[in-house]
Amino acid sequence: MKTRLMIFDLDGTVLDTVTTIAHFCNEALIKYGLKTFPVERYKYFAGEGAKKLTENILTAQNAYNEDLHIKLFDYYMESYDKTPAYLTTIFKGLKETLDELKKMGIKIAIVSNKPHFATLSVTEELYGKGYFDLIFGQRENVPLKPDPTAVLETVSHFKVKKEECIYVGDTSTDMITGKNAGIYTVGVLWGFRDENELLENGADKVIKSPEELLELGIRNEG
Repeated sequence: MKTRLMIFDLDGTVLDTVTTIAHFCNEALIKYGLKTFPVERYKYFAGEGAKKLTENILTAQNAYNEDLHIKLFDYYMESYDKTPAYLTTIFKGLKETLDELKKMGIKIAIVSNKPHFATLSVTEELYGKGYFDLIFGQRENVPLKPDPTAVLETVSHFKVKKEECIYVGDTSTDMITGKNAGIYTVGVLWGFRDENELLENGADKVIKSPEELLELGIRNEG
């Protein structure tokens, strides 16, 4: 079966953003007199959108209250939106792999829980405007993943069958999203989480390197 569309998560899948997330979150924590966290902790704080991210870092140090959360979230978003590509990089070998997928005629898209402006801005800065065929970040009135709405909207946009699609991500949220959408779901190990989490949450396949995506251009299932 030929794959016609690959839909990617952003953070930890298409871009290595954990250092960026940690930087701006820690900056916000310092602003409000709270302790900071090492970069590795943010691999587990992130993945469910910016509001949940900032809630998680407050909850982790027993400092959560609604007023503080609003202030911290607003400060984080304002800082992040100014320079969303700061400290962010493309994972080794991924751009070359995506280039090959495009040559194979496979459409590539992004569906992220990161706010839409930041998703679009950071992707275009590092990959170039128009490189991805469609980009959806968090948008008003569209539920966050693992709700499959945005993924299914993407499938519909390209007028392809679910069987011709692959959803690619790096966290349990992504694996559940793909399965909720009824799409073949691939977990990647270059991102935020480990193999056990991906498999336990429904990954059809787990891959270690971007180059393995090329083998998924044609899938033999059954």
